[in-house]
Order: sequence, then C-alpha cells, then structure tokens
Amino acid sequence: MVKHNNQLPKNHFHKDWQRRVKTWFDQPGRKKSRRTARSKKALATGAQPLQRLRSVVRCPTQRYNIRVREGRGFTLSELKLAGVPRKQAKGLGIVVDHRRRSKSEEGQNLNVERLKEYRSRLVVFPRKAGKPKSGDAQGDDLTSHITRTLPGLPSVYEAEAPRAIESGEKDVQAFKALREARAGQRSEGARQKRLAAKAAEEAAKK
Repeated sequence: MVKHNNQLPKNHFHKDWQRRVKTWFDQPGRKKSRRTARSKKALATGAQPLQRLRSVVRCPTQRYNIRVREGRGFTLSELKLAGVPRKQAKGLGIVVDHRRRSKSEEGQNLNVERLKEYRSRLVVFPRKAGKPKSGDAQGDDLTSHITRTLPGLPSVYEAEAPRAIESGEKDVQAFKALREARAGQRSEGARQKRLAAKAAEEAAKK
C-alpha cells in the first residue's frame, strides 16, 4: 500500500476495450465511392457548371497580397454594378457574400468584369421547352457547344523584364525609407495635435 493519505487507486482493467475500438480500414473504398458519386451527380446535372462562380480576392498579409485566389462570394455592390439581381444570383450559380465589402476600386472592377464575362457565356435553359422567359436562352444557343468550366483567375501581376540598375536606384536605401514613412504615418496624429496646441497657445498670448 502507498504511504500517506492519498486517494485510493481505482484501476479499471476489466473493461471490454476491444468492443470500443474503431477502425478505418474502409478509407480507400469510401474515397472511391465518393468519387463515383461526384461523377454521377455531375453527369446528372446536364450542362450545369461543375462549380459555382466565386469572386477574386487578394491573399491576406503583406507577404502574399501579390497573389489572388477565389473568395467566398461576390459583394452586393459588385452584383449591382454587373446588373445581376441579388435573388437571381443563386439560381445562376453565383455565390453571394453579403458580409464582404469592396475595399478598392480595382478589385471591384475585376469582379464586375468577371461577372459580366460569366453572364455573356451563360446559357440558361427554359424550365418549359418552347416557353422561354426573360433571360432564357433561345435559338442556336440551346444547341451550340457548351463548356462547363468556369472562367479562370485573372493574372493581375505582370513581371518586369530584367534591366540594369540605374545610378539613382543605387543611392536609395529602401529599408530606411520604408521605416521612416511608417514612423511618419504613425506619429502624424501626435504631430498635428502638437501643432494645434502650439497655435492655440500663441493665440492665447496675443
């Protein structure tokens, strides 16, 4: 027996632990089943795009914001500028993100052009054959070749061709200039406050 006033050990060694073990031996089979189900679903949807159209956004942080990727969805302002009604967007395969806000005009224009390109390629079949509604495709569009792939992501970064470094660029200290600009922006509010207080003090002396 252990010494001192300790808790009595309660070792439960008679549990039927083998009955509670969960295995995952069917992982490869389930993977194949999911792939087959996705293929059947894609074939059953006819000419519908395989994925929904999503917006183009910049990657976060200063390190990766040179790249673009697919976002969650388009903003309400982007839909309005592209002429896509908000309630019809879901039926057209367009994802809407009502929480996102367009922070830059360039990014907004990029997504508006993406929506317009998608709408120009979109072929909407009528619900009832021979009774098309406004916005439904008619005539040769219903029998033309249809692609199910979405428009790709635009290349927003253009790499510069290699060139010789100029004399003025050699004298510039980029790290120091960035630090000074950042420090000036950070202390701009305090500087303006000091100037206002000094101006008020001189006005009081007069």
